[in-house]
Amino acid sequence: MIKFPAMTNKEYRESLMEAYVIKSTVKQQVFANTAESFLILKKVLRQLEKDYINVLKGKIPDNALPRYQEKGPFEMDFQVGEDLLLFSMHSNVFEFDNKHPINQIKYVQDDPLRSYCGMVMIYNFLADSFKYNRINDLGYMIARIFINKDKHFFVEGKRQTGELMKDFAVDTISPGILREIVETAIEYSVQFDLLVPPYEQVKIATVDQMMEKISHSKMTTGKRLGFGFRTDDV
Repeated sequence: MIKFPAMTNKEYRESLMEAYVIKSTVKQQVFANTAESFLILKKVLRQLEKDYINVLKGKIPDNALPRYQEKGPFEMDFQVGEDLLLFSMHSNVFEFDNKHPINQIKYVQDDPLRSYCGMVMIYNFLADSFKYNRINDLGYMIARIFINKDKHFFVEGKRQTGELMKDFAVDTISPGILREIVETAIEYSVQFDLLVPPYEQVKIATVDQMMEKISHSKMTTGKRLGFGFRTDDV
């Protein structure tokens, strides 16, 4: 059996520092790409607001027209009717577990550092939840956009095609792609209706719940209150 010489302390430290520099550099690039993509997403949403208003103006009440609003460097929302889509960029960079399908793609196997991704999340809430400060209301993540050091991306989420993952090796983020993702999310949210919760679940209420409801409208509300919500729900 061939024996390889053991690393000296100096060699070990140098190897450790080299790995640290490589990973840090990659993660900085991933963050920069994700932040740049988030800025593009803001422009896409501003344009989408204008386009929708041009089509809908005069057809629906002005207070029901789509509305875009920035909440800070890592968050903004887009309201369509009673639905509020909240877009949030995570400030950290992520890696995937070994069983994730992304690790089976040759593009990632050829360079494992390509699997480090920034993440932009899209949530669906009821607009009234924020309007009336109903802090116990429920929202649902409906999509996650992952972006790597090469500006390649894939999407996980409701009605976001699974074909995008296999195209991780070739697809790069762009305004057109982001608009397609957003409009898919809007379509899903608008069709994902608010359902009445089962009678047995809400037939009893405490005095405190009623007082809070009367004063602050804080009774918990969500589009599938009382029903299971799974990744394959449509």
